[in-house]
Amino acid sequence: MLILACISGHGFGHGSRSAAVLTALHQLRPDWRLVLSTSLPESFLTMALGPVPFERRHCQWDVGVVQADALGADPVATLLALEVLEQQLPGQLEREVDWLLSQAEPILVMADVPPAAALLAQRLGAPLVWLANFGWDGIYGAMGPQFSGWADGALALYRQGQLLLQAPLAMPMPWGLPTLSLGLTAGTPRLEASALATQLGLPADPARCVLISFGGLGMALRPELLDLWPGHTFISTDPLVASRANGRLLPPGIRPLEVMRLCERVITKPGYSSFCEALSQGVGIHLVHRSGFAEAAVLEEALQRHGRHRLLSQEQWHRGDWQLDRPLLAASRSPLPSDGCEQAAQTIIQVAIGQS
Repeated sequence: MLILACISGHGFGHGSRSAAVLTALHQLRPDWRLVLSTSLPESFLTMALGPVPFERRHCQWDVGVVQADALGADPVATLLALEVLEQQLPGQLEREVDWLLSQAEPILVMADVPPAAALLAQRLGAPLVWLANFGWDGIYGAMGPQFSGWADGALALYRQGQLLLQAPLAMPMPWGLPTLSLGLTAGTPRLEASALATQLGLPADPARCVLISFGGLGMALRPELLDLWPGHTFISTDPLVASRANGRLLPPGIRPLEVMRLCERVITKPGYSSFCEALSQGVGIHLVHRSGFAEAAVLEEALQRHGRHRLLSQEQWHRGDWQLDRPLLAASRSPLPSDGCEQAAQTIIQVAIGQS
């Protein structure tokens, strides 16, 4: 069985979620072949999948939203990118269909969450399973009338397929498909915690450790702001952090997930996979507000329901008012279950076997 994972190149969160589910799938069916069809960097995929073997097809199936940084969207650039991709998709579709059919194996398409995956599955005559907590129909529909055609087109494609694996912290997805609601879809740490703490020179008390993580695009950080919090040690992928005595650079190839269990808090943007990982590790989230992206408000509300938190404005972030000296606010509801990856993997197996 060949599992073709069409993964959005919009951000690392889609790749992290898909990698966590594919890892669980590999544990159950190590004989199945995993092919990742995505524009995400090879280095990220290798880090996310770790020891899980996979093949990679370099394909761009969607645009998502073009961003200048972790918090800023560029609608004009997004529209231009959508038009360019529309011209490129037919040729890519033909190439990938030819290659996949030449493999002479049963195929299941798992999509997170490019609408064009429906066109590919249709041409292959393969079952299609969506893995998502939102679709681009919902994102584009909130970006103004100039995006309405793109929203409608995405919705029409999302209504194709066998199943929606609906991740938690989700926007409405009125796709008219059979739906399975999942628990958290977070990966599992692979490194030994105490050795990693020693390597990074972290204090033994997690309350003094803070992870700053804004995803693949990062977020401009003035390193002198760390001086406002001399009692805390900060870990980040931003090299400027290492210029301060209380800053630690996360080494290349080590996932932020690995250091979360060494920290009491993480400062981050609204992001599905970052939330899943922090919630699964019991880490409090200091959330920097984001506007212009419909998912952000949904995630902010969900965080207040299910996780310990504090909410920061972008102005507070930029001036270093990070509220690390204040207690985390309690969730208003119970924690989310953490078995989403296993649920998704078992369901994908059922669909694949039923269609083969």
